[in-house]
Amino acid sequence: MVRRSAGFVERSKIAVRNQGVTAAVTGAVNRLSASRKFAWAQMDDIQELRLAAREKKAEVIAHLDTYLDTLTTKISSRGGHVFMARTVADMQDYLVNLIRTKGIQTVVKGKSMVSEEAHLNPAMEAYGAEVFETDLGEYIVQLAGETPSHILGPAMHKTKEDIAALFSQKLGGPTLSTPEELTALARETLRRKFLTAGLGLTGVNFAVAETGTIVLLENEGNIRMSTTLPRIHVAVMGLEKIVPTFADLAVFLKLLPRTATGQKMPSYVSFINGPWPMPPGEGPEEFHLIILDNGRRRIAADPDLCSALFCIRCGACLNVCPVFRRLGGGHPYGFTYSGPIGAILAPLMSDLPDAAHLPFASTLCGACRDACPVMIDHPSLLLKLRYRIAGQKTPSSPRLLTEKLLVKAAGRVNRHLGLYQTAIRVARLTRTLGVDSNGLVTRAGLVFRPPAPRTYREMQRHLISKRKKNS
Repeated sequence: MVRRSAGFVERSKIAVRNQGVTAAVTGAVNRLSASRKFAWAQMDDIQELRLAAREKKAEVIAHLDTYLDTLTTKISSRGGHVFMARTVADMQDYLVNLIRTKGIQTVVKGKSMVSEEAHLNPAMEAYGAEVFETDLGEYIVQLAGETPSHILGPAMHKTKEDIAALFSQKLGGPTLSTPEELTALARETLRRKFLTAGLGLTGVNFAVAETGTIVLLENEGNIRMSTTLPRIHVAVMGLEKIVPTFADLAVFLKLLPRTATGQKMPSYVSFINGPWPMPPGEGPEEFHLIILDNGRRRIAADPDLCSALFCIRCGACLNVCPVFRRLGGGHPYGFTYSGPIGAILAPLMSDLPDAAHLPFASTLCGACRDACPVMIDHPSLLLKLRYRIAGQKTPSSPRLLTEKLLVKAAGRVNRHLGLYQTAIRVARLTRTLGVDSNGLVTRAGLVFRPPAPRTYREMQRHLISKRKKNS
């Protein structure tokens, strides 16, 4: 794992040298991307659904207070508790105080990126509670003392052999050899935790304002147990997770699983409407929903960047991003959310000293925009952030000044054919430095792809000349 304490540039230099991790991540995201493309190809109305989803998200962001009030009223009317956390610290304090008041010793968790964003595990553990991730990927990275590498696949940077060695070290016993054996060991270990936990913590995929319903999607069944076996269920979400009505939810249920994993529907879809109206001991006695702001209201009020909050956390933009692949996953970003959407959200939501670098960690190829189920225009948002950062006095200003001068020089060269052709000939000399197995040149801390042996014009001239000779 790349050290989080290092800066983004340093982390990136380290990451690109780890070809094993790059290969593991590339294989995983290729499979996910292929599944999405296949699933989308089976739908005649995919573009209409994407447009409808985008319009619903825009409606929510434009009227956040109205939908938040409706959601809160519906949940409260059924005996649930709703808390608006303005900051990460507010969310931590509410949760730790709940654990203290209720005498909770063990917490089981479903997968939640907001809990990562708010650093809830360390906060609960600092109080003295035992916290167990129950999603298999999250459990693996928890045992390894790492953070998730991908929104959808937390442990996709690890091979089967890595996981087998980790389980043997942390859980004891021989080194297992098959995924089935590894899964069975994790299931056996975690099943006991479900039965003894006093609190279950989950994320939220969607929250329906009209009915006060929390919707959770999963394939493993661990969320079902986290929300039914402990006597208290706490759900955490960013305030952008709201959808207006149950009819609107249908649009997102068609899009999210198909985009994330290629499935028509995941194995489990849970609809939760507050504390269960059941006898004691047969379901959670309390339900708490903690809604996190952490800069989201500020983003929602920004007409140029508010569409970043349309994200439904499917991971599709990460799967197609060449930078994410080359970095071997999300760890070098140093932020909870990585890839194109993380490069947008990090400067807007965090106070990371090197967050200003992230909008520049993109080729602006547009693959992320094409793969996004809610049509977020990532390249446009990244460019807007670049303009803003370039106009500020930031720690990266000297670097940005250099880049600005280089872009100006490139623009001048590209406007003159003779200069351009000379520059291409000079650039080709970099191929003599040696190209690695990934087709990259790595020298003096720099990693770049050398120019092709021939330009497009040269290839065309070669083909025309060849055809004339053959004729």
